[in-house]
Amino acid sequence: MAQATATPTGVAPKTAADEIPWNPKVTQHRTVGDWIVDIVIWTILTLVVLAVLYPIWFVIIASFSDQTLVASGKVTLWPLGFNVKGYEMVFSDDRVWQGYLNTIIYSVLGTALNVAVTIPAAFALSRREFAPRRIIMFFFTFTMFFAGGMIPNYLLFRSLGLLDTMWVFILPSAVNVFNLIVARSFFESSIPEELHEAAQLDGESYYGFFFKIVIPLSAAIMAVIMLYYFVQHWNDFGTGLVYIQDTHKQPLQNVLRDILLANSTQTGNSSMSAGELQLFADQIKYGIILISTIPLLILYPFLQKYFNKGVMVGAVKG
Repeated sequence: MAQATATPTGVAPKTAADEIPWNPKVTQHRTVGDWIVDIVIWTILTLVVLAVLYPIWFVIIASFSDQTLVASGKVTLWPLGFNVKGYEMVFSDDRVWQGYLNTIIYSVLGTALNVAVTIPAAFALSRREFAPRRIIMFFFTFTMFFAGGMIPNYLLFRSLGLLDTMWVFILPSAVNVFNLIVARSFFESSIPEELHEAAQLDGESYYGFFFKIVIPLSAAIMAVIMLYYFVQHWNDFGTGLVYIQDTHKQPLQNVLRDILLANSTQTGNSSMSAGELQLFADQIKYGIILISTIPLLILYPFLQKYFNKGVMVGAVKG
């Protein structure tokens, strides 16, 4: 005699169709509500993308347009009155090329030092068997909220002989605490302890475990940290303004600022009225914005794919 299978009250028994896994290649039946939700989501995303991209596009077209038309609001989607006077003025100054070279050197060397210090420090602070890690992490975190200030820093850098040298851009910012915390969280959440135990069984030391196993598995967080540090060095404006007097050692940001100020305050030019001079300065300003951001715009797409792997995985545990 067959026994009847009891089902909980109010719960429909499973059918064969319910046990078939969902196939993404099969078109699913969509209701009117599903279409409305999709339209709303895509509309919001489109508006957000336009709000982000349009200012960049406007700077590009404004730098190639007649500034009279830009000031009158006629330049909206395409350049009008095409001219490159602003770029000619900027690139005719030899300081721009020297500033580019200086910034590339400061950014590359600074980023290399940052990664060489941050990654090993984050790995050490992520190891639970490292007893003083919490005390050391406290001192690191303390510097995020309390600092000596500009004058003590200036006196310190002067006593160390860093003023008017390239090292003032590199050594004082060897570690960014925020990036250190992100990297440490990545190691804690993404490097299984079983890997270390397996490495120990194979006779590997901490150094061998770090260089042979941890580093190859940390490409995502290293790419993110490198981009963060590179952008920090590339946009460093205050260091050159306060600690550098030699114009040949000025980074690009300070050189472009000097060019912009020189053309904005040039009142002795008899061939141009005050209004024309302001419009010309505006075109130089748009060109300077584009010149200073192009390297980052080129670099970012190559590292963007690592952001979800690096930042989000490292943010699981704090």
